[in-house]
Amino acid sequence: MADRPVSAVSDNLETAIHTPLPAGDYDLLDPPRASYLESDTPTPRDSFTPSSLPSNNSGPLLPEPTKLELSEFPEELPRTAPRRRRPLFLILVGLVTLAIIVLAIILPVYFTVIKPKQRNAHADGIAGPSTTTHAGDGPVGGGGSGDGPPSNSKATSGGDGSTVTKDDGSTFTYMNKFGGYWVSDPNDPFNNNARPNSWTPPLNRSWTWGKDRVFGVNLGGLFVLEPFISPAPFQKYPGSVDEWTLSTMMRADTANGGINQLEEHYDTFITEEDIAEIAGAGLNWVRLPVPYWAIETWPGEPFLAQTSWKYILRLLGWCRKYGIRVKLDLHTIPGSQNGYNHSGKLGRPNFLNGVMGIANAQRALYYMRIFTQFISQPQYKDVVPVFGIMNEALLSTIGRSQLTSFYLEAYNVIRNVTGIGEGNGPYISIHDGFAGVSSWADFLPGADRIILDTHPYLAFDGSSATSPIDTGTGNNAGGVWPRQVCNRWAAGINGSRSNFGVTVAGEFSNGFNDCGLYLKGIPGRGVTYGGDCADWEDSSNWSAATKAGLLKFAQASMDALGDFYFWTWKIGNSTAGIVETPLWSYQLGLQNGWMPKDPRTSLGTCASLGVSGPIFDGNFQSWQTGGAGAGTIAPSATSRFPWPPASISNVGVPASLLPTYTATGTVATLSPPTLSPSPTKSVDVGKGWFNAQDTAGAPTPIAGCTYPSDAWDAIDAAVPPTC
Repeated sequence: MADRPVSAVSDNLETAIHTPLPAGDYDLLDPPRASYLESDTPTPRDSFTPSSLPSNNSGPLLPEPTKLELSEFPEELPRTAPRRRRPLFLILVGLVTLAIIVLAIILPVYFTVIKPKQRNAHADGIAGPSTTTHAGDGPVGGGGSGDGPPSNSKATSGGDGSTVTKDDGSTFTYMNKFGGYWVSDPNDPFNNNARPNSWTPPLNRSWTWGKDRVFGVNLGGLFVLEPFISPAPFQKYPGSVDEWTLSTMMRADTANGGINQLEEHYDTFITEEDIAEIAGAGLNWVRLPVPYWAIETWPGEPFLAQTSWKYILRLLGWCRKYGIRVKLDLHTIPGSQNGYNHSGKLGRPNFLNGVMGIANAQRALYYMRIFTQFISQPQYKDVVPVFGIMNEALLSTIGRSQLTSFYLEAYNVIRNVTGIGEGNGPYISIHDGFAGVSSWADFLPGADRIILDTHPYLAFDGSSATSPIDTGTGNNAGGVWPRQVCNRWAAGINGSRSNFGVTVAGEFSNGFNDCGLYLKGIPGRGVTYGGDCADWEDSSNWSAATKAGLLKFAQASMDALGDFYFWTWKIGNSTAGIVETPLWSYQLGLQNGWMPKDPRTSLGTCASLGVSGPIFDGNFQSWQTGGAGAGTIAPSATSRFPWPPASISNVGVPASLLPTYTATGTVATLSPPTLSPSPTKSVDVGKGWFNAQDTAGAPTPIAGCTYPSDAWDAIDAAVPPTC
């Protein structure tokens, strides 16, 4: 993109910089990746500063090399003038003396500096099995730092420059300049010693919310396809607009592989190298969208059932290998929770809405229970510490009290499986429903470990977004945009941390405008950008000033949001052979200079832009993180929200008269992994079911009852006779 001169900025630039955008919800326009504008505009404040990092990471952002002071060594010995024709025995005496001096220097350094560091690394659980610790690398197996393992063996761990051997025998070089290291031992497949970087605790150590920072990225479009993330399959099948229609068309195309074409996508879209690269980029979490049809489908649903589960397991194994924590996110709900294409089917929500609203919610609770049972097992609880139970439920359609009733019931279902308190099952993450984080401040006080997830975007606010972002490469890079996100987001996020508890931005992007192939669905609808979207659909022409502006915008967003997951790691090429929605690809920005090489450089960005205010102090109340008082919800906080709710939207009868299912079906548990290669010792892989006391059946239609023909399109259906 060509440089735009700074003079192109209007005379009102300074006013625009200091003026927050109008508050209130934006017109949804059925966007495929929805957002919200905070409904209230409290005093802006910064999110985190370097001083809010854990005390053991309070040093410089980039690790300094170890220095040995000259004072640690003995003074230089006096020298005598050389003599000619020195006798041989004097030469030998000199060599022995020199050897003694060298040993006198090296041995104390080894036993007082190097050896204790090795011992401490093993005592702290850092080093993996059968490893050798090398300074700056963490543990590496076989070979020295940067050399990789010997050619005749496979290393079980490694740091920067080590060679990784994949399951298929191919190799790649692990690049991580931040002290991270991978661990993968076939005889200890659930080893949690890996660490993505020096400022993130290894998986086998506790994560401390408020002290440890989430530098995260989404793996969008992998197991739940979206047209703008994976455009090529949708371009291959004109008329497909969501995974429902894409699956239907693929099933009809048996000559080209039918529905099994989706399995190739699961297998290739995100690879092990991607997860290694995420760790090497200074990131430490991924948010992983998964569909309920990883478990099963019901008659009439065209999705590829169960196939994705083995690839989900494989990906969890990769995340374990590189020390990446996972926020598992249930992205699809029977009937659709929002009517967006990433819910499975574009249209109107049939979850807690319309005739089949209660029945679809019963199925949703069941799938949440199954995922909870699996990830609560000891083999997975450290890798998947957070479960996002439902992505972007549309509160404005469903209703506040109805959605609150469902969240309360889901909380009860999950905690009945896991028990109460720190270490007992995952944190439960709920989305704010586009109502703004402040509106959830008093939700279930005393509940055990609930996270509020919000998705702040500028792309869908309906603005023309014509203020230039390419305003130079210096301090003014980014024009009005970096300061705008600091003003708009930081105060609300930090206020929610104080008033609600743990609050994260589960999605955000560099999309300051709404340009991009299929970003707003197929066909692209309601693009509001006032310029030429072609400028933003091919990054190969972007100028240095454009990239500098986007980089500052990304850093300001990260700083304002505190704990974040960028949407998304990778955007696939279109049939044109390029990424046509580049503002949304972290990987592409990392490769081309508009995403930070080190996310910690974002700290303090808002303050540097003059956006100031109270800073979150990093301390949550004990009950909010599973400590004292967790699980002690006052009856007054729950009595108004019975399950099922007394009424739901778009039906003219009480909810008690609507179709429901009976819990007498056979439960479909998620299978454990098949270990390959087989360990030489017995390994407990789990049974997929953490709590054997949970014996309730699965939802199934009541015999003799009638139901609408399509549970995904039943809002206007006739209410069948009550069973």
